[in-house]
Amino acid sequence: MHTPTPPLRDAAVLIPLYRDDAGQLRLVVIRRTEFGVHGGQLAFPGGKRELQDASLEATALRETEEEIGLPAAQVRMLGTLPSIVTEVSGFRIWPFVGHIEPPAQWRWQPTEIAEVLSVIIDDLLLPDARVTETWQLPGWPAPYPVSFYRVGPYPLWGASYRMVRALLPRLVAGEWPI
Repeated sequence: MHTPTPPLRDAAVLIPLYRDDAGQLRLVVIRRTEFGVHGGQLAFPGGKRELQDASLEATALRETEEEIGLPAAQVRMLGTLPSIVTEVSGFRIWPFVGHIEPPAQWRWQPTEIAEVLSVIIDDLLLPDARVTETWQLPGWPAPYPVSFYRVGPYPLWGASYRMVRALLPRLVAGEWPI
């Protein structure tokens, strides 16, 4: 007998971009605390859609303010990327790209976020920034090749990797004025 697949749940993230004082384009990512399903992983601020959210864009903005203290008034939406389906957790994630005014100091939710990182886009475009290695993670039936971007000492992989991979060519093409 076939077990039906549960319907995907909607989630949304904000992909925050800004130019630093030197004019370099930067991407903001968070490192989750060690607790939970995605413990220690790099991600974008966001989460599942709640009943009070008027839209998925509202979800991304609400979650961003809750997680890293960035109010919606400091975000100018630039566009979207294709949605990403996560097989393991059963989400369809809707990425929203926004130009932000970063605060002088980030104030994140310490129960969810370990740190906020600001990544120079040009660093992600370097030939050795994108790597594929064979990993064996708990719960995986066998070792599996995993592609990721090196962000300092951390790998940016999974759904976030797929989003960045879709984002970079559009930034290089100058699609959004930032």
